[in-house]
Amino acid sequence: MAYLGAAYPWVKAAHVIFVIFLMAGLFMMPRFFVYHQETVPGSPEDRRWIERETRLLRIILNPSLILVWIFGLMLMVEIGAWHFGWFHLKLLFVLGLSGYHGWIAAYVKKLGRGQRPLTDRQLRLLNEVPGIAAAVIVIAVIVKPF
Repeated sequence: MAYLGAAYPWVKAAHVIFVIFLMAGLFMMPRFFVYHQETVPGSPEDRRWIERETRLLRIILNPSLILVWIFGLMLMVEIGAWHFGWFHLKLLFVLGLSGYHGWIAAYVKKLGRGQRPLTDRQLRLLNEVPGIAAAVIVIAVIVKPF
């Protein structure tokens, strides 16, 4: 434990806590999208979904993503993770989830403008992305296959 010292387990705990918050939001938002798309653009129900999605993005998803990255980078430096193959796999999927978060933020804006570019089926399939990524990341970190 080079620079974190006794704070290492606290940083690791914070990283895991905010990963849980982030994943919860990444699982919830596409479900919100499915229900939101059923509403008429400009209707009172549409406005309520826009508010719900915006709040989830601002209050949970955005802060969680930032804190996951901050604590994760601290842990990476602490353990010298860059030298491990499992870390590269984890980083690849974390970058993918960060991109998925960006897609979610953009889709919130599209729905807010009344656009409905994806079908309910497509949104349901996209809802599987965080689960698959989480499984790969957990296996990489716990099993350390390489």
